[in-house]
Amino acid sequence: MELATGAMSSLLPKLAELVEGEYKLQIGVKKDVESLSRELESIEVALAKVAEVPLDQLDKQVRLWAKNVKQLSYGMEDIVDSFMVRVEGSEPDADLKRSKRFRKKIANFFKKGKTRHQIADKIQDIKVRVKEVADLREKYKVDDVRANPAVTNTVDPRIIALFKDQKELVGIEEPRNEVIKRLMMEGDDDGLLNSRMQLKILSIFGFGGLGKTTLAKAVYDLQQSNFVCKAFVSVGQNPSLKKVFMDILLQVDEAESSSNASMLNEEQLIRKLRRFLENKRYLIVIDDIWDKFPWNIMKCALIDSNCGSRIITTTRIFKVAEEADDVYKQKKLSSGTSKELFYTRLSIGKCKITSGQPIEISEKILQKCGGVPLAIITIASLLASKPWEDWSEVYDSIGFRDGANIHVENTRKILLYSYYDLPCYLRACLLHLSIYPEDHEIRKDTLIWKWVAEGFVHEKPGMGLFEQGERYFNELINRSLIQPVEEPYKSIIYACRVHDLVLDMICRLSKEENFVTIHGSSNTEHQPSQSNVRRLALQNIAMDEEPNSDNTEIRQVRSFNAIMCDVKRRSFLSGFQGLRILSMERCTFINDGSCHLENLGRLLQLRYLGLLETRITELPEEIGNLRFLQVLDLWDTGIKELPESVGQLRRLKCLRLSRGFKGALGWIGNLVLLEELFLPYVSLEIAKELGKLTELREYGALLGESDDALVDTSILFNNMMESLEHLQKLQAIQVFFSWRRVDQANREGYVLSRHLRRLNLQVTIEKLPAWIISSSLPNLSHLTMALVAVEAQDMEVLGSFPELVSLSLLTDPDVIIPDIMGGGAYPKLRYYSTTASARFLQGAMPSLECVQYYIGGERNGAKFERDIASIGNLPCLDRVQVFFDCASGTREKGEAALRQAVEVHPNNIRVEI
Repeated sequence: MELATGAMSSLLPKLAELVEGEYKLQIGVKKDVESLSRELESIEVALAKVAEVPLDQLDKQVRLWAKNVKQLSYGMEDIVDSFMVRVEGSEPDADLKRSKRFRKKIANFFKKGKTRHQIADKIQDIKVRVKEVADLREKYKVDDVRANPAVTNTVDPRIIALFKDQKELVGIEEPRNEVIKRLMMEGDDDGLLNSRMQLKILSIFGFGGLGKTTLAKAVYDLQQSNFVCKAFVSVGQNPSLKKVFMDILLQVDEAESSSNASMLNEEQLIRKLRRFLENKRYLIVIDDIWDKFPWNIMKCALIDSNCGSRIITTTRIFKVAEEADDVYKQKKLSSGTSKELFYTRLSIGKCKITSGQPIEISEKILQKCGGVPLAIITIASLLASKPWEDWSEVYDSIGFRDGANIHVENTRKILLYSYYDLPCYLRACLLHLSIYPEDHEIRKDTLIWKWVAEGFVHEKPGMGLFEQGERYFNELINRSLIQPVEEPYKSIIYACRVHDLVLDMICRLSKEENFVTIHGSSNTEHQPSQSNVRRLALQNIAMDEEPNSDNTEIRQVRSFNAIMCDVKRRSFLSGFQGLRILSMERCTFINDGSCHLENLGRLLQLRYLGLLETRITELPEEIGNLRFLQVLDLWDTGIKELPESVGQLRRLKCLRLSRGFKGALGWIGNLVLLEELFLPYVSLEIAKELGKLTELREYGALLGESDDALVDTSILFNNMMESLEHLQKLQAIQVFFSWRRVDQANREGYVLSRHLRRLNLQVTIEKLPAWIISSSLPNLSHLTMALVAVEAQDMEVLGSFPELVSLSLLTDPDVIIPDIMGGGAYPKLRYYSTTASARFLQGAMPSLECVQYYIGGERNGAKFERDIASIGNLPCLDRVQVFFDCASGTREKGEAALRQAVEVHPNNIRVEI
C-alpha cells in the first residue's frame, strides 16, 4: 500500500503500539495519539481511493494533497521510529518486550522530563499538520474523486489489430499454424474423432505488446469459414457482461436486433445464447480477459453440444489462461523476423538495405526491443520521420519521450492498462524495480528481502514475510510485467528481468510519484526534483563528492541502492539519518573499503545491508548497534571475519556469508529468527548450534577440500543432519562437501521437514538412505546426491516421489544403473543428470525434457553406446547433453550412436557434446 498511502500502513500499527504497548505515555499525549490514529485511518482510506484513479485523470489540487499527505506520513513515521529506537534499539535481548527489564527501561525513559516534552511537542505539531490536510481534504472534495468517464471510454488502441491488412503481418505464419494445430487436433488416433468433436478452449498468453490479439485474429480469419457461427469480442479490464453477451449474440445471429437484445438482462442473454448455439459448430474469440470471475460467467453461455466448437481467449494473466484446456505461450519474434518487421515498418522493405544505412545502430535498437512487436513498431515509427544520422540519439532515449507520436501514445496506453490493474501493494513492488538498470538480472531472493525491508510486504497468518513476498513476485510474473529467469528444465525461477519498455514506464511513473530518484545509466532523465527524496538509486557512476550532512535530500533518504559504482569518498554514509536499506551491488571501493563504512553503526533504522559482489575487507564493530537489521548479505565480498557484535543482531532473518570466510561463528545459535542461512564452512560447534534456528527455511553450507581436515566428515555431516531434524520449516538444504565419503552404516535415518522441496547433498553415500522416501518427503521436487551403488529398488523409490522435477544421480563410472522402468514412475521429472548410462524402457520418465550424461571410462562409454538408442522411449525429450571423459575412439563411437538416436527421434532434439 505504500505507493498509495506513503508510510501510513506501517505508521498506524506503530501508533497503536505506542497506545496499547508498554510505553508509559502521559494521559494527554495518549489521547492525542488515539485521536491521531482515528483521523489517519480515515485519511488512509481516502488516499487508497485516490490511487485507484490514473494520475493523468486526477485534479492537480487532489494530486498535490495526496503528495503532501504521503510526505507527512513519512515524517511522522520517522519521529515514531526515532523514539522506538531510543527505547528498544540499544537492548540486545531478543525477547525484550516480555521482560521486566524492558518495562523498567521504558518507565525510566519516559519519566525524564525532557523526553516527555519532546514527545508531547512532536505529537502537537503532527496534530496541527494532520488537521490542515483534513481541512484540505474536505475543501478539495477528495472523497468525491472518480475516474473520468470521458477518458475511461476512449477507444482501445488494440482495436487496430482487428482490422490490419494481412499483408502487414510479419512472422505470423508459424505461430498461427501452431495455434490452429493445437486448437483443431487433440488426442491419439483411437480417440481423435471424439476429441475433435468436444468443445475445446485454447488461451493465448503473453505480456502486453506481444501481439496476442493480432495472432488470435489471424487464426480467426483463416478458420471462421469452417464454422456455422463465429464471433470475435473484446472484454477489457472492467467488462460489462451484458455488452459482451450482446456483442456475441449480434455476431453469431445476424438476424438479431440490437434493440431487442438490449432489453434483456445478463441471465436472459445467457439463456438466449445457449439456445441459439445448441447443436451448432461455433468459433468464438474472447479477447483480453483480465479476471477469472467474469470469464467463468461468460462460459455459462457457451454450450458444448459435441459439435466440434472452439473458443480462443487472450490474456496477460496466467491464472486466467490456466482456466483453458490448453495454453499457448506467445513467443517473442526471432531476430530475423524482428528485422523484417522493423524494415517493413520503415518502408525500406526486405533485402533493400544499402551500405549507407545504419545497420549497426539498427541492430542495437532491435536488441533493445527484445522481439516485442509493439516495441519494434513504436520505435520504427519514431525513426521513420528522422534522418538516419539521428538514430543514435533515438537509441539513447528509447521509450515514451515523443508523446506526439500516435504509436508511442498507443504503446503507453497498452502498458498502463496492466499497471493500473495492479493492486496498490503490487504497484509499489513493480515501481521499486526502477532502481535497477536496463537488462539487469535481478535475483529473486535479494529483491524479495528488499521488499520486506521496505515494508511493502505485510505478514499474513501462517505465512512468513518472505513467502508472502514470493507470492507478490509470482503474481507480477503471472501478470506478464516481469520476465522470469529460470534454470532450464528445473522449474526454478531464480531471477527476473524487466523489458526495456516496461522499465521506461515504471521509471516515468516513479518520477511522477516521487517514488525513486535515479542517477546515472540511461534513466537520468527520470530523476525528480531533489526535495523529499526517499529512495536513491545510483547506476554506474563515480561517487566522488563529500555529502553535506545538512542536505535534506540525504538526511531523509530511506533506501540507498548503488549498482556498479566507484566509491571514492571515504565517509559517504555520514549524511544519512533514517536509512532503512543500504544495498551496494558490484561496486568498487577506492582504497580500503572499511573506511567508507565507518559511519555504518549510526544507521540505527537499517533493516537491509547488502554488499553483493562488492570487494570490501571488513565491517566496523559498531554494526552490532543495528538492532533492527533483518538482512545481512555479504555474498561474494572479501570479508573473512565478522565482528563479534553481529551475534547481537537478534532480528536477522537472512545471513549470507562469502566463500573464503574463516571467522568465528559460535554465536550463530543466538539468531533464532533466521529464515535463510548460507555458511562458507561448518564446524562441529556450528553443526550443533543449527538446531536452535527453528525458523530456518533455507540452509546452505560449504566444506572445501582443505576445510576442517582434522574432523571426520561423517561425524560432522551426521551432527549437522541431527540438528536439521529440529528445523521443521526447512524447504531447501544445500550441502557442498566436495563429494566426500560419508558413513551412515549405523544410522537409522533422519526425519526432516515434510516441507522440504530441494535437497542437494554433495556428499558420497554407500547406498540410498532409508530416510529418503516419498512418504516422509512428499513435496521433494529437486534431489542431488552421489551413491556408491545403485540397486533396482533405489530407482523404484526415487520414481515414487510425486513432485520430483529434477534428479541428479552421481555414481562411480563403473557403476551399472538398472533399467529405468515405466509404470507411472517419475511422473513430473523434467531433468535427469547421471554419471552412468542406463536404458529407458517404454513408459519411463514420461515428462523428461533434458537428460545429461557424464561419461567417464571405457566401460561406461561402451554401455552408453548401447543404451543411448533408448531415448526413443522419451516422448517429451528436448535436449541431450553429454560430457565425454574417455578415449577418443570410445567417444567417437558414442557420438555416432547419439546422433543416430537423435535422427530417428520424432522430436527436434538439441544436442550438446
